[in-house]
Amino acid sequence: MTSLVWWMNQIIHAASLILFKKIGLKIKYGYAPKGFILDYFNQSLLKEFTEKLKEYYLEKNVVFIKINPEIAISEVDIKNYTRTYNWNAEIKDFLNDLGYIKLKDNLYFESLLPRFGGILNLKNLSLNNFQKNTRNKIKRSIQKGLEFEKSERSGIDLFYNFIKDKRNRDEFYYKDYYNIFHKDDQIDLFLVSINTKEFLINAKELYEKELENNNQLNHNLIEKNSQKNINLKMNSDRKLLAYKNDVLEATERNSKNEKIYIAGALIIKYKNRVQLLMSGYDRKFRRFCPNYFLHYKLMEYYQKDYQYFDLNGLTGDFTKENPYYGLNKFKLGFNPKVYEFIGEYDLVIQEKKYSQLLSNGTLAKIFNKPDLKKPKEKVEN
Repeated sequence: MTSLVWWMNQIIHAASLILFKKIGLKIKYGYAPKGFILDYFNQSLLKEFTEKLKEYYLEKNVVFIKINPEIAISEVDIKNYTRTYNWNAEIKDFLNDLGYIKLKDNLYFESLLPRFGGILNLKNLSLNNFQKNTRNKIKRSIQKGLEFEKSERSGIDLFYNFIKDKRNRDEFYYKDYYNIFHKDDQIDLFLVSINTKEFLINAKELYEKELENNNQLNHNLIEKNSQKNINLKMNSDRKLLAYKNDVLEATERNSKNEKIYIAGALIIKYKNRVQLLMSGYDRKFRRFCPNYFLHYKLMEYYQKDYQYFDLNGLTGDFTKENPYYGLNKFKLGFNPKVYEFIGEYDLVIQEKKYSQLLSNGTLAKIFNKPDLKKPKEKVEN
């Protein structure tokens, strides 16, 4: 790992953190997380910094440097999924002219970082701003007696149970991740559990209210046997059965006096922004809508001290045929601003070696995310 700074007249004009990884025994490549820190519209500066990078790393036998700048080139209208491009799109031409190789636009999550992202302004956070389905599921989760708590490193084992099927990483990977960022207070771990006593109280209250409503609807149906009254009665019957089952389940779970954890999330904090690194939930408790509850409580928790909440990636395919359709639908339910980013580029330093790595499939093998597991279901909740 190295840090490069470009000075002119005692003023810093460009900088970058470069991480390195070996390919085999003798070849290595660099990675600049989220690109270089400079004015990409200053073409002379971009050119000079690029040339200096190539000159410096050629001597260190680096084959290429990968960058994925967090530069938004368009905003996506989440109502019709049309994109409105901005002037940042011109930067693609600047990079191309300097020999940066634009990699294929990942439609899903093929590259290091997602090409599409959803960002919420926490200062405008309100349950009423969410889509109706999302609001209803958050309210339902609260009725189920869910509780939200901040945990320490010891909670990683519980958290890992909820995300182990998403990536081929063991729990020690996340423990190391937590240790590194925890040193500077840049990471938080949260867990969601069921308060069985609260669940029982709420379930009984809902059942009693619906029983009273059901009796009234039954009376109305006797008075007037209309299709409207029939539909209302049938809907109430379904609710009554669901609430009755909740009472039975809550009674049983409460009698065992055990704490049941059903969801968790890791959050990265930096300046005025928090990013959802990873989250998951126990699908056996899917009807409790824990993922909706978790995300809403995370937003509430950070609302006071941070401005933006990064939902950490969407796919560019907004159709129902998308295997990640459920993930997109879930995140869009919070009505975030959705941006398309510039994508991933390789700055080639040794063209011959880079071509060999490309032609023999080595690059595809390394960067096609073999640890990523596609979802088994299309719909999140």
